[in-house]
Amino acid sequence: MLTQVAGIVVVVAAVAFLASSIWVFREYERGIVFFLGRYDKVAGPGLVFIIPLLQQIVRVDLRTVVLEVPTQDVISRDNVSVKVSAVIYFRIVDARNAIIEVENYFNATSQLAQTTLRSVLGKHQLDDMLAEREKLNIDVQQALDAQTASWGIKVSNVEIKQIDLTESMVRAIARQAEAERERRAKVIHAEGELQAAEKLAQAATILAKEPQSIQLRYLETLTVIGADKNTTVIFPLPIDVISHFLQAKKD
Repeated sequence: MLTQVAGIVVVVAAVAFLASSIWVFREYERGIVFFLGRYDKVAGPGLVFIIPLLQQIVRVDLRTVVLEVPTQDVISRDNVSVKVSAVIYFRIVDARNAIIEVENYFNATSQLAQTTLRSVLGKHQLDDMLAEREKLNIDVQQALDAQTASWGIKVSNVEIKQIDLTESMVRAIARQAEAERERRAKVIHAEGELQAAEKLAQAATILAKEPQSIQLRYLETLTVIGADKNTTVIFPLPIDVISHFLQAKKD
């Protein structure tokens, strides 16, 4: 009886020993192997055998991780307070460093992303945040990537999701946009008046060179006036005709 129990114990121990020594890693996974606490190698993908008790293994996922950065209070360069949220895309490119160089790479990247987002956006004015979001994404991505490189992490992309303004700032921006539209309308109107004045000056120069053109223009104007159903008709007279009679009266 004792022999049977001992045999069962040995079999169970052997199965447990064998099970703990066999690891299977998917294509996107790697295993960091430690031998008596010291780094040994990076194993996987596929079937990996280790020596239980002497070797330990840590599983690492190499797929891209989507990290949502909590909403951050940012003070812009022109002292405007805004709330900014973003999304960070990163992945592990060096499994060894991601385990050995930093305690918790996910939490470390998250905290670093929050501080970097506030730091980078704080160097820009509000207009830049609203109009040049793509440039800000690149600035934050490069700043993050430079700091996470020693952890074996590659930040591939940063997307600023939303920039929230206070109600008073929204009203101020609306007033500014309205004033800008009014300014453009006045500039366009002034440019139109300038072009019209230039054309009238050119027409006056041409008519001055050809007196007969003035008479033709006069007759054309009378035709236009007569075509309308007006009760009052005003006949303009050229100044040279009136000046002849005024000169005769003085004589």
